[in-house]
Amino acid sequence: MKMTIELNKIISLLTYNEKNPILFNSAFFMYYFAVFLLFYLAASSNKRARVAVFTVFSLYFFYMACGMYVGLVLLSAVVDFNLSRWIYKSEKAGFRKRLLILSIVLNLGLLFYFKYTNFFIGMMNDLAHGNIHPLKLILPIGISFYTFENLSYTVDVYKREFKPVDDFMDYLFFLSFFPKLMMGPIVRAADFIPQIYKPYVLDREDIGKGMYLIVAGLFKKVVISDFINQNFVQYIFDDPAKHTGLECLMGVYGYALIIYCDFSGYSDMALGIARWTGFKIPPNFDSPYQSSSITEFWRRWHISLSSWLRDYLYIPLGGNRKGKVRQYVNLFLTMLIGGFWHGASWNFIFWGGLHGTALAVDKVRIDYLKKRGGGPAGFWGGVLKVIGVLITFNFVCFCWVFFKAATFSDAWSLIHQVVYDFQPEVWLELYNGYTAVFWVMLMAFVLHFLPKKMELGTENLLSRVPVVGNVVIMVVFIWLLAQVKSSQTMLPIYLQF
Repeated sequence: MKMTIELNKIISLLTYNEKNPILFNSAFFMYYFAVFLLFYLAASSNKRARVAVFTVFSLYFFYMACGMYVGLVLLSAVVDFNLSRWIYKSEKAGFRKRLLILSIVLNLGLLFYFKYTNFFIGMMNDLAHGNIHPLKLILPIGISFYTFENLSYTVDVYKREFKPVDDFMDYLFFLSFFPKLMMGPIVRAADFIPQIYKPYVLDREDIGKGMYLIVAGLFKKVVISDFINQNFVQYIFDDPAKHTGLECLMGVYGYALIIYCDFSGYSDMALGIARWTGFKIPPNFDSPYQSSSITEFWRRWHISLSSWLRDYLYIPLGGNRKGKVRQYVNLFLTMLIGGFWHGASWNFIFWGGLHGTALAVDKVRIDYLKKRGGGPAGFWGGVLKVIGVLITFNFVCFCWVFFKAATFSDAWSLIHQVVYDFQPEVWLELYNGYTAVFWVMLMAFVLHFLPKKMELGTENLLSRVPVVGNVVIMVVFIWLLAQVKSSQTMLPIYLQF
């Protein structure tokens, strides 16, 4: 009887749980990753075995993250693997174009069905006073990312820039590669697939770099993002009208850290895991809040998405090839669509529109400075750069209000509190109530603005540590994170100076 109960418990742990999907910072993932590494290292000398092991574990990861929706990954892989091969082999331009359009329609159709159906149902109900009931749809994990990867693959094959793979397992491996599942980065086939055929070699640099990225990513996610969100920011955005303008402003700054640490934390972990398994993925974030203009910000923020939108949307729209006015319109449309990609909400569309407008305005500024031979250098150039960083950061934070708020009403309510009910005199009371949160926020900003050479120095230091030492560091770090997650009071105690 006891054995049956234990067996049922093990089965329940190994099957998909809608209320508790697998995450990089979950305890289950640590066990999963350890078992995966054992199998992967055992198969490391054989390319076909490596691909098979990685693909099976990736599909299981998808299953643990979104249940039977893992079938969508398999379906999209089958469709685009075959369509891309037909596109490449065909010499008839019209037929090749029709196949490409079919691929685009199928991929975007799948994404639109799951992500935007209920949005458009709601919009039709509002416009026509209808009563169409929303569908009971669950958004499959990662569908936005592997849809864009499918699209870039078939487009590159159509343009003869990339030869499609001959082995279906290689394509399924590329598409299902589990480290990039949650929050990207969006990986291009041209960057990733050639690495499949290289021998698996893991040196000290790979171990040190991977260790740094995984540890940094977990630290950002658990110690900074989760803590600030659970202990402060979620209260502010749940009902902004209940809080003073000062509280709301600090909540917005806190959310700026949360969304950065969430996205970049997951990306860092993805890059670190990939590095340990023999794959090098381009960085996805580059200290974006150090940007002195909105144009620079989008070169540093979610780089894989920014470059994808540039290459597969902005340039096809005409880019800067059809005059200045058209360029500004293209920038606006690209970001508007990019906002809609983030979520089925008018808030996201408005957020994208704000960034698109800012990019167009900044392009006007850049063109003006070019005509004048550039901006000031030396001391005044440095002063202007600092001012630019402050303006850019606060504009980005203003836009985050609409990105985070559940409704337009909530967003404007928060802005109203900042503008009309700031109450700076409550600062000391606010600090005493959220001392640990503000120290974590300060620490996060300091770490974000540290020189790049300090990060490289840490990576180099870890690269010189023996493998056993890195394993010990990882185990101790994970144990400390587990203690932080299991106790609401542990982190504040650490920070009571």
